[in-house]
Amino acid sequence: MAEQHAAQVQENPGAADDGAMAAAPGTTAATPARRIAGPDGRLIAGAAGVASFLWAGFAAVVFARQTHLVFNPVREPEVQRPRSAGHRTRRVVLRAADGTRLCGWLMTPHAPGSHPGVLYFGGRSEEVSWVARDASRMFPGMTVLAMNYRGYGESSGVPGEAAIMQDASMLWDWLAAHHRVDARRVAVVGRSLGSGVAVQVAAQRPVASLALITPYDSLVSLARRRFFRTIPVAWMLRHRFESVKFAARLQTRILVLRAEQDDVVPPAHTDRFVASLPSQPLDQTIAGSDHCTIPYLEAAQQAIAGFLHAGFQRLPESSPAVEEATAVAAISAVASASAAAVAAADGSAPAVAGARLVAEAAALATMAAAQVADQP
Repeated sequence: MAEQHAAQVQENPGAADDGAMAAAPGTTAATPARRIAGPDGRLIAGAAGVASFLWAGFAAVVFARQTHLVFNPVREPEVQRPRSAGHRTRRVVLRAADGTRLCGWLMTPHAPGSHPGVLYFGGRSEEVSWVARDASRMFPGMTVLAMNYRGYGESSGVPGEAAIMQDASMLWDWLAAHHRVDARRVAVVGRSLGSGVAVQVAAQRPVASLALITPYDSLVSLARRRFFRTIPVAWMLRHRFESVKFAARLQTRILVLRAEQDDVVPPAHTDRFVASLPSQPLDQTIAGSDHCTIPYLEAAQQAIAGFLHAGFQRLPESSPAVEEATAVAAISAVASASAAAVAAADGSAPAVAGARLVAEAAALATMAAAQVADQP
């Protein structure tokens, strides 16, 4: 039997190896597998490593340069000498809360008195001097404030969503308090990137009307769909301008102007924003327009002028009598509070009697102011 087995081994030398593999599969079987797949595995692993390195590097670049990707500050003025044929035009320099210098233009109608106000916010690559040139057609009879973002035009600083939104709120308050503006009739207009600014302002301030040119749902959604599908931009993007998150808080008239051919804001992104609004806006498409040309077209400017004018007509106009009566009531209320404080501190009978007289006078003044304000 031993001789027969030796003969079989001699005729088939691999039989001994087969027995060894059966006895220890973890030792002998792995050797030929490494010889066949080893170089290919290392090649695949190396390629995957290079791809991961490139992806991580690209993501890091996007994260670091996102401000330059979102904003494209234009320094050169679009109009060298901006003037409105229907307004008095003057250059305005305001200081932001952190001291940043913001520059732009204030356009006031030639007629005296207070007028409806309009605050304009531009696009990603827009310097706003052209607004002064076209204000007579787009904002007739309205006091208009158009300011360049930080880093745009002659404004200093670096643009960013948080800073721009702080500036936007300050600009609203400044315009509403201006003596040539009826604070109850102030509208906001935003184009492209500026539509996201305008939406947030309208969600926080009593905006009379809101006109949006080529609005979008959010920059996160735009970036993810059009440019960075393989990068988690939702985690990386600091400048988000998520209009859909503020849409439900908009309690005002809204105009949406779309470009007929828009390769920057696809219709689906405007549709999503419109669908998130609490009520249906006035939704128009300007024929023959694209994303860049739409605000300059006469049809778009007339649509904005008509929409704003109709909205302002629905609101009561402020009058000098109302403003004077309101001021008298406010002064009387302050006097009443001061007299009451003096009486409380003094405690004497004359002081208390005087406080009562002041309070009665303040009450009469307040009643008179209310009666004047209720008059048409």
